Formats: sequence, structure tokens, C-alpha cells
Amino acid sequence: MLRLFRLFAPFAATCLSLFAAGCAWAGEDAFPVTIEHALGTTTIAEKPERVATVAWANHEVPLALGIAPVGFAAANFGDDDGDGVLPWVAGKLAELGADTPVLFDEGDGIDFEAVAATDPDVILASYSGLSQSDYDTLSKIAPVVAYPDSPWATDWRDMIRFNSAGLGMAAEGEALIGRIEGEIAQAVARHPELAGKSAMFITHLDTTNLSVVSFYTTNDTRVKFFQDLGLRAPQSVIEPSRPGQYSGQISAERIDAFDDVDIVVTYGGEALLEALKADPLMSRMPAVAHDAVVMLGRDPLGTAANPTPLSISWVLDEYVDMLAKAAAKTE
Repeated sequence: MLRLFRLFAPFAATCLSLFAAGCAWAGEDAFPVTIEHALGTTTIAEKPERVATVAWANHEVPLALGIAPVGFAAANFGDDDGDGVLPWVAGKLAELGADTPVLFDEGDGIDFEAVAATDPDVILASYSGLSQSDYDTLSKIAPVVAYPDSPWATDWRDMIRFNSAGLGMAAEGEALIGRIEGEIAQAVARHPELAGKSAMFITHLDTTNLSVVSFYTTNDTRVKFFQDLGLRAPQSVIEPSRPGQYSGQISAERIDAFDDVDIVVTYGGEALLEALKADPLMSRMPAVAHDAVVMLGRDPLGTAANPTPLSISWVLDEYVDMLAKAAAKTE
């Protein structure tokens, strides 16, 4: 609530001063909009017509709100057809009757020249890893909406809140959050077996070397999504989740630390699962012993496990079904 107050306090003050004339949460009457974030304070003087986004998935907010950006970052993970556009984004562009815009290649960082060439009125980046230098450079092109607290820690709700505020569409953003929450609630209600189960997300496992277990902490958006789906974080994952730390690592010799984990989610296939079950240490994990392991690939489904405004609806039923099947094996 404090964050939202900080975000909308300047706008609220404007509303109070204009109360007699009426004040709306969207449209031209919403401007100027002032947004405080981790890298500074951004003021957007008037409703942006040309919207650019950088970093992962920020373009999904304007798309979900009916706005086709002039440019956004090309997908660099899970792009199964190599066109730089994930399926839920392609579907929304088609729904809006919009062509694929300029795609920024961010393999080596922000392409400032490409962003500038799109001549944006605003740049959305509330879910990103922008450095102060990145932010300062982008701000010379257009007002920038950066992340609220820490790089790469913005959950899908705050991605929507901050980016929609930058569009002067805060009310529409809240309505979008409500619709997504409703879809999640319906999917979870169909699988009561998820309730109370603990889950961890292992970042990477190598079948040739299972001596180290690396995992995402509760600061990571993939782990935060577990709570939306009725799951909880085990104490073994909570304890190393210090501010600003998105992953943890322990030796497999300490695998008993994960005795409180019911479900494991990771990237890999059947070969990895067989390797885990055959390993004398990893096989001691209750989740592995019970076969309660969800294997994701480098494909759209694996990508969507990191929840974003458009991917949630696209992946929800399949992902929840996979988790529920794993949960049922822990009974």
C-alpha cells in the first residue's frame, strides 16, 4: 500500500486540486503523471501516443490494454519459431490488427539507437535490470518508467501497475489485474490437491554433474507465482532469500535440507529426471523419490512459468495441471 501511495500520491494531489472540474484515472485528464521508482522520478506530461518498451515482457502491458507499441525487446528465451515474438504476443498483435513492431536486440544490452529511432513518447521498463546509466541514457530519449524497488524483482501485478500508470491507464491496469486474478482463482479451484504443498524452482541441473543444487529464492518472480497458484515456499528456500538475492546454491551433500520440499520445478527432460532418481544424493529428496518433479523446456511453456500479463492466461491451465499431477504424487 505504501508503494501505491508513493506511486499515485502526486496524481492524487492533482485530482484534489481539480476535483471541482472532475478527475479521471485514464485519458488526457490523468496527465501530468509523476511516478517514483528505484532509479528516480519520472513525469509524463501528456498521454503518450508512441509507446516503446525495453527488457522482458513490458510490452505485454500496453498490448493487454489495447495499445500496440512502436518497439519492444525481441524474445531471447522460449522463442520456438525464431521470429522474436512469443505466441501470446503474436496472438494479441493479431487481435489488435497490428503488425510486428521494431524488435530490439538486447543480447548485448539495451540498443539505445534502435529505441531512439522509434521516436517514443514513453519507455516502459518496470520489469527490467536497468542500471542507473541505462536509465539516464534512455531518459534522454523519452520519460522512462523503471522498476519500483530492485532489478528483475517486479512481480506481474506491479509490472502492470507501474506501466499502466505511465500510460495514464491506472484504472484499466487494476481491472486487468482483477481479470487475471479471477482466471488464476478458477484454475486453482479445480485442483485442491495444490493447497498447502511446498514447491521450489531449481534453476539448472547438469546430468553430468549433480554435485551442486542452484535454486531461485522467494525474490524471483517464478517463485512468487507459486503463491498465486496455491503453493507455499518451503523454509529451506525462505531462509536464503535475502534482499536482492534471487538464487541460492548448496552442495548436494546437504540435500537433506530440502526434506521440506513437496514439488520441484526445473528445466530439463526425461533424461534429467532419470539421472536425479539414479543419483545417490539427489534421489533422497522427497520430491524426487515421489516423482513429484515438473520438467519444463526452453519453449513457450517453460518461458511462461515466469509469469507476465499475457502469458499467464496462455499457460495457466497446462502449468497448473502439471503442478497438480506432481502434488498428487506426494500424498
